[in-house]
Amino acid sequence: MQQHDTDWRSQPHAIVERDGVTYTLLGTAHVSQSSVDAVRAAIASGQFDAVAVELDEQRLRALSDPQALANVDLVKVIREGKTALFAANLGLAAYQRRLAEQLGIQPGAELKAAVDDARARGLPAHLIDRDVGLTFRRTSEKLGFWQRSKILAGILTSLFIDEKLEDDAIEKLKQGDMLEASFSEFAKASPQLYEGVIAERDRYMAARLRQQAGSARNVLAVIGAGHLTGTAGHLRDAGTAPAATIAELEALKPKSGIPWFTLFLAAFVLGGFAWGFATGGVDVGRDLMLAWVLLTAGLGALGCAIAGGHPLSILGAAVASPLTPLHPALASGMVSGLIETWLRKPTHADFMALREDVQSVRGWYRNRVSRILLVFFCTNLGTVLGVWLGGARMLRRLVA
Repeated sequence: MQQHDTDWRSQPHAIVERDGVTYTLLGTAHVSQSSVDAVRAAIASGQFDAVAVELDEQRLRALSDPQALANVDLVKVIREGKTALFAANLGLAAYQRRLAEQLGIQPGAELKAAVDDARARGLPAHLIDRDVGLTFRRTSEKLGFWQRSKILAGILTSLFIDEKLEDDAIEKLKQGDMLEASFSEFAKASPQLYEGVIAERDRYMAARLRQQAGSARNVLAVIGAGHLTGTAGHLRDAGTAPAATIAELEALKPKSGIPWFTLFLAAFVLGGFAWGFATGGVDVGRDLMLAWVLLTAGLGALGCAIAGGHPLSILGAAVASPLTPLHPALASGMVSGLIETWLRKPTHADFMALREDVQSVRGWYRNRVSRILLVFFCTNLGTVLGVWLGGARMLRRLVA
């Protein structure tokens, strides 16, 4: 096996002894060949009997398997309401691609090397980072509606822009955290975002290290340099039992059993119709209903059409848009997206070309996967605009 002469101790690291286990935390930069060499040298030294890595299963698959996207069940993604998460992961993948092209190294190469070298030497390779989907969802819970909208808009915009990355973003990666670098523009003005993306993960990885140590007595933990101080500090603290900490940091807020906003909207719209028929007769009631249907159906269908949806998808958007705002479990974009998926089922080639195609506007419309995402989001956007305009028109009639 190839020997590595790099002195890995010259890299940022911390040593923590706890519960009879010596943890060596090696801080890496996610865009540095020297970090790759240091990781391989540390594992080749033979002084560690287990390796832990700042990855979760999903991110490891993305690094290891170029065909991972081809295995995505898009219908399941839409039905389970994970379209925004899928778009966020796609945005992260596009960001990583631009980094690789600009800097000449695949971001996270040292993490993949740690897993590969550990397994090649028969050492346990533990993935200690929290699932990226959970991180996105818990962070989203901490943010307000406008903050979430701003971040999602930024992610989607970044997919269309193939620009050179700014120096401060590259410096973030040299400090060692992919997610922080990806959201650095927003994290500056959002303590809640920093808490979910960075601080919680420090606690989580410290707890996972303790939980997964097993019979190992010398554990090498390969983590981004930006996590080094926080993770080492939590590892030293007595704190809570690892299982309790992990359960706390994986928990999501229970969804409210009563969809208050939907109930209010339904009461407002249906009450407006009833008021129109009761006080103004058939003509006023019919006018209110017709305006609501035309605005929501028309703008929902227009959004789908702008996204390049199939004619039947556009029809589905038009039929669903007046009704879905009144139903808590249904979105017009879900209806049009499912129809689009059924009529224009993505091929394996579409999934394989996805990261390349989302680098241009034309590619978004050419690729069936990205076009389904456009259909979903644009239909919902059109419907929301129609609801606001229809509701405002109805309110004017009610107070006139």
